Amino acid sequence: MLILAIALAAVGACCMAGAAFLQHGAVHRSTTGPVLRLSALRTILRAPDWYVGNGLAVLGSGLHIVALTLAPITVVQPIGMLALAITVVLTGTALTRGVVAALVLSVAGVVGLTVVSATGTSAVVTAPDVAAAQWALPPAAALAVAARFTKGRTRGLLLATAAAVLFGFTSSLVRAAAVAPIAAELVVVVVAEAAAAALAGAWLLHQAYAAGSAATAVGAATIVDPLVAVLIGGFAFGETASGTLAAMALPALVAVAGLVVLARVLPPRPEPAPARPRRGEGPLRIALTADTYWPDVNGAANFAHRLASGLAARGHEVHVVCPSTTAASVTETVDGVTVHRIAAMLTPFHPTFRFCPPWRAAKAVPALLTAIDPDLVHTQAHFIVGRAAVRAATAAGVPVVATNHFMPENLFGFGPWPRWSHRAIARLAWRDLCRVFGRATVCTTPTPRAAELLERNGLDRPVMAISCGIDRARYAGPRTPEGPPTLLFVGRLEAEKNVEDVLEAAAVLPAEVLVELVGDGSARPRLEARAAELGIADRVRFHGFVSDEELVGALGRCHVFCMPGTAELQSIATMEAMAAGRPVVAADAMALPHLVRPGRNGWLYPPGDTAAMAGHLAALLADEAVRAAMGQASLDLIASHDLESTLVEYERIYLDITTAPVPHPVALRAGAAPATALSTT
Repeated sequence: MLILAIALAAVGACCMAGAAFLQHGAVHRSTTGPVLRLSALRTILRAPDWYVGNGLAVLGSGLHIVALTLAPITVVQPIGMLALAITVVLTGTALTRGVVAALVLSVAGVVGLTVVSATGTSAVVTAPDVAAAQWALPPAAALAVAARFTKGRTRGLLLATAAAVLFGFTSSLVRAAAVAPIAAELVVVVVAEAAAAALAGAWLLHQAYAAGSAATAVGAATIVDPLVAVLIGGFAFGETASGTLAAMALPALVAVAGLVVLARVLPPRPEPAPARPRRGEGPLRIALTADTYWPDVNGAANFAHRLASGLAARGHEVHVVCPSTTAASVTETVDGVTVHRIAAMLTPFHPTFRFCPPWRAAKAVPALLTAIDPDLVHTQAHFIVGRAAVRAATAAGVPVVATNHFMPENLFGFGPWPRWSHRAIARLAWRDLCRVFGRATVCTTPTPRAAELLERNGLDRPVMAISCGIDRARYAGPRTPEGPPTLLFVGRLEAEKNVEDVLEAAAVLPAEVLVELVGDGSARPRLEARAAELGIADRVRFHGFVSDEELVGALGRCHVFCMPGTAELQSIATMEAMAAGRPVVAADAMALPHLVRPGRNGWLYPPGDTAAMAGHLAALLADEAVRAAMGQASLDLIASHDLESTLVEYERIYLDITTAPVPHPVALRAGAAPATALSTT
């Protein structure tokens, strides 16, 4: 039982640290200064991570209580101090000598308090004096009032301490109501007062989050909260002898000293800096931040790489901040771009995808941006690296361009999400994205359909549609492919790509029709098995990831390009096929209708209707003249998506937001045409 209690207490401490980290982050994103206004509550209440933090707090408290039933308080209570150490790690706080000394003092003090109180405290509350317990309220009120006249670290410490006093008072009242012999009518009053004190404490705790660090708040909760409860138990409930209370003075002073030192050595919340003008004329210094980047194979990574190298070729100084391909951080120069790769780890849900842990990104991204000192930050995602970049840039007054490549459906292949949860996860994901991108100066996305989706899901500002663009000349190939009739799909082999549609359609086509699948992913084993079930395994070639030259060769061999995906914000793969002069058969979903004009350069079919897809494919494969005409139409339509046009458009935005301080969201200068024209051909 002892080992189980220790494990439960340790997990509970981790939960409490996670709760503080998430709640602190939600409050900081909802406020621009050290005071939490009532108007910010609406934003906090729409933050999914705030609710997750509350859930972790309830879980952590429950585990701690269960641990106390299985082992002595002298064992369980000190383990709770793990929450403070974990919070320091999660927030990316550097372990300086001051921080280490504060942690040592705090832990030593709490251990001493626990040992002394456990050896000299009665488990029976005989006659609680609830009126005497009210002495805790004036100090809490005094601390809260004093906080109004202070700022920085002191304000955060005073608010956190006031909240901890109220939480300790609440714990004492709950214990009195639960185990003490008091009148039933008084129990109702005691419980009501405990609830009111808990709510007031929660408000002060969130004010402490707004004013200071999460570690200070957790330190106050793990030190002051139990200390107040013990003092009330001794003086008002008669649980502790006077000699024991006197013996607790020294460890209490040590623990409180640790809390004060911690509050002093942790950095204060930085005040938001005003937007700043550019340093001068000439090339821009641009920081692109991404949660996926070359050599990752996906649309967002490909676009970020093309944008970065294209801007560098136009004379700008371009830095990319992204996860590393290994467990080590490294800086390298690729295609004229300085790439800062932050040490990353593999996700257990996908064989190749790597991500930066939040605590590492929270420390590394601001440090890199400080060293780079960019004119602007252009983030390609709202996830871990992108989120940290938006937070750091806005705090420093650096303009931010935020480009969205995300659809919630993209998440479902990276985790064991049951189908019934997809809708709720999608809603939470959209809210999270809008909360992060809502702080950007300018928001963009590849197509008008994607822009509408963002605005419909809560982004409270106009979104510019700017095509991802491609280097059309790279994909020019033979106008008439040779060899047997061939269908081609290019992309990740994941659930939202619906590649099985291509296989099922091919199964009813003539036996000489081949299928080439370029790309890889977690769905490949299932697709290989499906091809075997359909009896077409000998006609399907799984190429996996290929080089650019091999991709151009595959496009040159194919007669028709297929895109069955239903979560395409633009589909660079489809654009590449059009640049190669190929007709396209695609699902009538998301942004694909912006590229495929039925009867002109291909056909659209209802998603999942493989019979309709097969009919379009059969007609195209049987008529070379129609294929040639549609291929030419693809070339004509893709002309407006040239990468140079995209680079020019982004340069214009960059100059608009860096030549003078601008409010959020930015109003483009007169003459800066909206970019929707690039995506509405």
